[in-house]
This record gives sequence, C-alpha cells and structure tokens, in this order.
Amino acid sequence: MGFLLSKSMDANFKKQQEFMLHNARLQMERQIMMQNQMRERQMAMQIAWSREFLKYFGTFFTVATVGLTVGAMKRKKPALMAPLVPLGFIFAYQMDSAYGTLIYRMRDEAQNIMTSEPDRLDLPHGTPTFNSIEKARRAKSTLTSFLEE
Repeated sequence: MGFLLSKSMDANFKKQQEFMLHNARLQMERQIMMQNQMRERQMAMQIAWSREFLKYFGTFFTVATVGLTVGAMKRKKPALMAPLVPLGFIFAYQMDSAYGTLIYRMRDEAQNIMTSEPDRLDLPHGTPTFNSIEKARRAKSTLTSFLEE
C-alpha cells in the first residue's frame, strides 16, 4: 500500500516539476520578448529623434549656408564661409544617423567588440551577484536602523 502511494506521489512530483519548468521557460521567453520590444521601441524613438533634429538642423544649415555665402560674396571675404565646414560635418553625421547606414556600422562594431575585446565590457568589481547585492542591502538596512535609534 505504501509503495503505491509513494509511486503516485513521485509521479505527481515529477508532473509538478515539469509544470514548474514549463512555466519558468514561458516566463523567461515572455521577459526576453518584452525586453526586446522595449529595446526596439527605444531605438525607434532615437531614430525618430534624429530625423526630427535633422529637419531643424537642416533648415538652420541651409539658412546659414545661404547667409554666409551671400555675405562672403558681398564682402569679398571667403573666410566667412569657414563655419560651413564644421556645420557640414554635423549635418552629414545627422543625415547618416537619421537615414544612412550609421546604425548598421555601429552594430557591426559592437559585435566586433563583443567578439574580440570582451574584457572591455567588464564591470568594475565584476558582475553583481546575489551575495554582493544582499551584502549591500544589509549594510544599508543596518545603517538606516542605526540612524533611526
């Protein structure tokens, strides 16, 4: 009788373990998907910001180019066009960021860094562990309880 009860409990225990593993996997997959969607939304917002900034900067660049060119021609001083060089670089960067391949080049470089230079990605004091977080929490909680007295 005890053997049958034990066998039934073992079967139930295994089913419960499988159920818990399945739920943990589902939760992990959902969390990964949620984090990826949040990352995609943040990147879309950054690209949208770049495109919006480009509209304003492009307008400024156009007005500055026309104004400086006209001023240089009227005063016969080509040096007045010197500010167009750095402004042109900024405009080209913003154009590349908003509509060009900058994001792809950045991703490729990030993959290269992760592959060939992983030591550059190390955090100071290493990756936080449960023990390090718990130690810091305890230190803070004893400090606050000491301050309360």
